[in-house]
Amino acid sequence: MRTKCLAILAGLFTLAVAAHAQQITRIAVVDLPKVISAFSKDAQAVKDFEQKKSQVQTDIDRMSAEIMRLLAQKADADKGGDKSAALRFRDEIDKKTRLLTDFVSAKQAELDDLAKKLSATDAFSQDLYKQIQNVAETEGYSLVINLKSNDTVMNAVLWYSPMIDITSDVIQALTGKP
Repeated sequence: MRTKCLAILAGLFTLAVAAHAQQITRIAVVDLPKVISAFSKDAQAVKDFEQKKSQVQTDIDRMSAEIMRLLAQKADADKGGDKSAALRFRDEIDKKTRLLTDFVSAKQAELDDLAKKLSATDAFSQDLYKQIQNVAETEGYSLVINLKSNDTVMNAVLWYSPMIDITSDVIQALTGKP
């Protein structure tokens, strides 16, 4: 009987160790725009940033639509056999595509810089990050993702537990070091 009890305890201990070793990563999402709108008075700097981001996206959409219009005109010129017009359209498309690429790069850098400054200086942003971290740690989440993020400016990952960061493991694996 004693041997049987010891075997059961050893089995339970093994299960407990295995369960602890296989930590399940819990992920949460936050609708950041909804949180910001709930604190409209306190979040004016964040709202201004979101408005600037929206304006940049509107400009990108407008420029992209112009390129699409030119592509359609070039296709019509190609179909009609007007090589001269097709060549002019191709040159214009190339020019506008370069302008769009440069615009996106410049605005992305500008918005990234504004986001860093905002998070470093705005008391609401700092408190928001601290509260996200506090709720995540209290509720046992390892990763919090911005539900409404579709860009890199307001990062999709709002907070993560360092326990889920495997960067050093990947580096060690690539270098072949144990």
